[in-house]
Amino acid sequence: MGQVMGDEDPGGLLRVPVERAPVSLLELFFDLAFVFALTQLSRELISNLTWAGAYQTLVLFLAVWWVWTVTVWLTNRLDPRRPVVQVVVLGIMVASLALAAVLSAAFGERGMVFASVLAALHLGVTLFVTAALPQPERGTGWRLLAWSSGTAALWLTGGVTGGAPREALWSLAAAVDYAAFALRYPIPRLGRVTAPDWPVAAEHLAERHRQILIIALGELILITGLSFTRADPTAARTGAFAVSILTTTLFWRIYVYRAGERLHEAIAAASDPVRLTRPMTLAHVAMVAGILVTAVGDELIISQPFGHSHPAWVAVLLGGPALFVLGRARLEQTVFDRISLDRPIALLALLGLAAPLLFVPSLFAAVAVAVVLAAVVGFDARHAYRHPTDPTAPRGDRP
Repeated sequence: MGQVMGDEDPGGLLRVPVERAPVSLLELFFDLAFVFALTQLSRELISNLTWAGAYQTLVLFLAVWWVWTVTVWLTNRLDPRRPVVQVVVLGIMVASLALAAVLSAAFGERGMVFASVLAALHLGVTLFVTAALPQPERGTGWRLLAWSSGTAALWLTGGVTGGAPREALWSLAAAVDYAAFALRYPIPRLGRVTAPDWPVAAEHLAERHRQILIIALGELILITGLSFTRADPTAARTGAFAVSILTTTLFWRIYVYRAGERLHEAIAAASDPVRLTRPMTLAHVAMVAGILVTAVGDELIISQPFGHSHPAWVAVLLGGPALFVLGRARLEQTVFDRISLDRPIALLALLGLAAPLLFVPSLFAAVAVAVVLAAVVGFDARHAYRHPTDPTAPRGDRP
């Protein structure tokens, strides 16, 4: 069973072999650092709302997400009640706050600081995991360390350089990080990470991803609320604020319906949980990125509800929800091995709105997006009414 820990020594650092591995308060505390990180990323994007700025924000987002993901996997395998594990997690949290503090200047004068902290995390976390794992599983740690050493070198080299070389090196580092994860860290002779190499606590892993999604929605509410309180509360801005809150609520409802609620069942039922977690993680990457971009769009419509919709504005207003719907469709495919028809229809509708929304005020564009999302929620509600006890079982074995 993928969700059950093996016969480890309860006195070691590994989780005690139990069926249920609840999320600890330490992990919830750790997630608070990412409220700051996501807010910094949205600040960076809105201050440089160009294709180049969007690309740089994406690279930084992937770097931050890697830190969160590797910490989740660490606490999925190691017991966060152990003092040593707690010290390591708190150290990662402090380093994450340092990363977040320099995000706005990472492609500028603070690039070396950003790269040094990130490289230290790559090496430090994987060294600790390697040392903490028992001998039969230590090969997994060596795989992680080998790949992390290579990407740490790329991040550091990019920090030393600047301009286009830095952008190229950091893009390559992020690509290698995620390619290694997708390929399950293959190493000659050692092969790839398999289910026996890393037993998965299904409920814990699902809950951690649900929590980061809620954290992202919390950041969206924070940005929306701050944007509204900074400006005069006119009728138009109040309307924009209401539409933004409605969009956030629709995001939450679309996420939790069926797939979000039954994610842990899919992981537990999978014959190879490690393989299943790849599309699950990438689905959440897309959804959280979509929420981050939507936060930028909300700030734009609240500050200028009747402002002219520039192409960059339309790209943000439609791109954020589109990324979210795309990620949610991938999650549904991961859990149930199918995609509801309303998901691709919603994506096509958002794409079709791009040209018309160039000629209307930004508030109207936000309302149009909310209507599309509300239609998805309505379709889900109709399905729930017709099938109150959905017999579809999570299948999640296929990537």
